[in-house]
Amino acid sequence: MLAAGKAAASMALAVEQHWPADRKLFGIALTRYGHALPLERIRWVEAAHPVPDEAGEQAAREMLGAARAVKPADLLLALISGGGSALLSLAAEGISIADLRKVTRDLLASGATIQEINTVRKHLSAVHGGRLAAACRAPVHALIISDVTGDDPTHIASGPCAPDPSTFQEAVDVLNRFDVKPPRAVLRHLIAGLRGEREETPKPGSEVFRKVENRVIATARRSLEAAARTFRDHGVEPVILGDSVTGEAREVAKVMAALVREIRAHGSPFRPPVALLSGGECTVTVRAPGGRGGRCAEFLLALAIELGGAAEVHALAADTDGIDGSEDNAGALLAPDSLARARADGIDARKMLALHDSYGFFSALGDLLVTGPTRTNVNDYRAILIS
Repeated sequence: MLAAGKAAASMALAVEQHWPADRKLFGIALTRYGHALPLERIRWVEAAHPVPDEAGEQAAREMLGAARAVKPADLLLALISGGGSALLSLAAEGISIADLRKVTRDLLASGATIQEINTVRKHLSAVHGGRLAAACRAPVHALIISDVTGDDPTHIASGPCAPDPSTFQEAVDVLNRFDVKPPRAVLRHLIAGLRGEREETPKPGSEVFRKVENRVIATARRSLEAAARTFRDHGVEPVILGDSVTGEAREVAKVMAALVREIRAHGSPFRPPVALLSGGECTVTVRAPGGRGGRCAEFLLALAIELGGAAEVHALAADTDGIDGSEDNAGALLAPDSLARARADGIDARKMLALHDSYGFFSALGDLLVTGPTRTNVNDYRAILIS
């Protein structure tokens, strides 16, 4: 059993609890620092996320070696969840972990979507883009928790067990589109790939996937449906706006704010009390380095500015893994008086948004949402309650 991602420990624990005691079970669970759980039959390893480190590199090397060593009569059970792209940080030959860190940091700050970022990652990796499954002679059964819009296994944790339809050319196109200047070793590797001197990732229809099954077992849509049931039980009509909301966080906030104003002013297209629910993954293009926060808190700060303290509107935005960006919060809470309290404390919301310091804004108000690691990951969750 090989597990990688923010949900790796909880998935591995579930396997241990349900696996027959008299049947052999061994392997590695690789998760983010602070996300481990006590395991008895599976060895756990913690590594860095979202920027990879040497611990992840070593664990990924061991996992690739384990996949190669599995006998044809055995079974490789792969437990995949979001975060595996950074955690499984074994680079292709000639690329160092420092090179991977540099490219990852620049892509994360560029505004690229996770699908675009993972297209690059897959072409710099020895395990992503189906290469982990390709290394195994035994049947591979991958159980996957989706943290990406569309729930395509090729994009979840950069698809270590899934066919990869993307190409070296598309990876280069992403870097060019977002003006990311890769280190020299990365550039040499990509150029060699364009020339056909580096092997492409295994594609759909490849013989290596004949004994591979990828099954998505948890999604953002199911989390929104669960939230809808909770609101309905409390007398509030839920409206699911979709599990694939993407775009720049502050621009998405403008659209949501316009919908809120329409509902409050005209009772259209939905009558209060109503809860607007959405999932997906917004992006933040960092134009002023040094701020703190993530896409959920930035969305909420932008929403606060757009609503201007509208009465009877509360909101929550959080990453379901419990970590929004690089800080210790899952997200934040917004109340009708949030802007007024900020002004009373001398806090300029627009300035904080320009600095990408949504964490500082909500921390000063005492409105951060802190859950700690949830050990699952089905992308972001947003709820706007209009009472």
